[in-house]
Amino acid sequence: MKKTKAALWEFLQGLGKTFMLPVALLAFCGIMLGVGSSLSSERVAEQLPFLKGEVFHLVFTWMANTGLVAFKFLPVMFAMAIPLGLAREDKGVAAFSGFVGFASLNLAVNFFLTAKGVDFEDEKVIAHYGIADVLGVKSIDTGLLGAVAVGIVVAVLHRRFRTQRMPDALAFFGGLRFVPIVSALVLSLVGLLIPLVWPALNSGITAVGRGIGHAGVFGPFFFGMGEVLLRPIGLHHILVAMFRFTDVGGSGMVCGEQVSGALNLFYSQLGCKAAPTGEVTTATHFLSQGKMAVYLGGLPGAALAMYHCANKKMRPEIKALLVSGVVACVVGGITEPLEFLFLFIAPWLYLIHAVLVGLGFLVAAVLGIFIGNTDGNVIDWLVFGVLQGTTTKWYLVPVIAAIWFAGYYFLFRWAIVRFDLKTPGREEPAAEESAEESAEDAPSGELVAGKYDPVAILAAIGGHANITSLDNCITRLRMTVEDAALVDEARLKKLGAVGVVKLDAHNVQVIIGPQVQSVKDAIAKLAPVG
Repeated sequence: MKKTKAALWEFLQGLGKTFMLPVALLAFCGIMLGVGSSLSSERVAEQLPFLKGEVFHLVFTWMANTGLVAFKFLPVMFAMAIPLGLAREDKGVAAFSGFVGFASLNLAVNFFLTAKGVDFEDEKVIAHYGIADVLGVKSIDTGLLGAVAVGIVVAVLHRRFRTQRMPDALAFFGGLRFVPIVSALVLSLVGLLIPLVWPALNSGITAVGRGIGHAGVFGPFFFGMGEVLLRPIGLHHILVAMFRFTDVGGSGMVCGEQVSGALNLFYSQLGCKAAPTGEVTTATHFLSQGKMAVYLGGLPGAALAMYHCANKKMRPEIKALLVSGVVACVVGGITEPLEFLFLFIAPWLYLIHAVLVGLGFLVAAVLGIFIGNTDGNVIDWLVFGVLQGTTTKWYLVPVIAAIWFAGYYFLFRWAIVRFDLKTPGREEPAAEESAEESAEDAPSGELVAGKYDPVAILAAIGGHANITSLDNCITRLRMTVEDAALVDEARLKKLGAVGVVKLDAHNVQVIIGPQVQSVKDAIAKLAPVG
């Protein structure tokens, strides 16, 4: 039972992590689309006449078209990214097989519908099955769920058949070459089942989406709070993806096309000159404007409170830590470097923080703020708020952020003093270190990003022999270890880690921050693992 639970944790952690590759591209493409669509619009050109020049118009139109790449091909990107991320070896073959599997599934769906004599022009049939063009093929648009299913199946097949041996006469098709072959065969069979099960499954998902929609502003409230509560165990990516890319986050017509998912609706609207429909504005309540109260105001206020509550002698030492956390939050939309400073010290304070994030979503929805995108940072506010004009109500965000800043500052200052919370700079003074301890703190080799010692971090994790698998997401190392008890949490924090999460006896996460990829790569060179 324990092994099964550990394996499930590892799988869910790995699955959530695989979402980050296409989502990172999506964030970049979103900015390209936002800037391009805004500066190529007639409304902005009337205010800035120089933008009417042909060169400017072509450049910004090109930017908008480039930004559409992630939106137009998002499902196939997930189908490739999931086996890529879950594979421990031969990742390129896994990604290639993901594409083969996705294409095979949709061709099989097309075969079934054609053999059944389905009329691809009948609007009732289109609505029943959810027929759409997928990679140039008339198929059923299963969106993110279909892509995730393909990715998981291909990842399992890759792990099972990567070293498959064949008889001598068929040896050419063995080993890695067999993975895309078996992926095509299996997903073709799965594709024959899709038309039989998808209409009922899609109806259920749509019903969930409508139920959330009928919750009004409380839908975004519970979504925002849920995302924060799931963040410590790393499962928030799955919740967020469901709302961004499936009917759970809403669906509706945008410029004559049926679109599902809050983020998909928002990006479609950016390229549409018509006014946004109610479905689009409602769906956008689940996007970045809901985070801005906390990301641009609340957490910076909490950081200032922690700074003012620190011992005066310790303030110079923690200043860089807090400033880097605020910059990551405000500019990058990455909150963990600040959240993990108080999560383990006062979990009840983190719960209040989750409620305040939910209230940020609720207030943005009530006020009708329409900014969208993914990160909730100052870049989103500028590109998708300010540049898009006053209809986004971007001017309300600084006001809300200022209120949240004051609320967080006084709440955190009161809580830290009242309950003597050991936030950074309030720890008991450490005894003088011995010469041996001082020698331990000396860098073992070249530092990563100027402050992380990969040799010492590896030792604090328990050494090479303790690591079964090693990977990372946006801010944290994700590991499966032989024995979590060997992971020295105090030592890792001393070496620059923000926090350590031990999910069970084998699954551990070390929160590093924005430089986690470089740290992971340095450790992987010292201790090659899956």
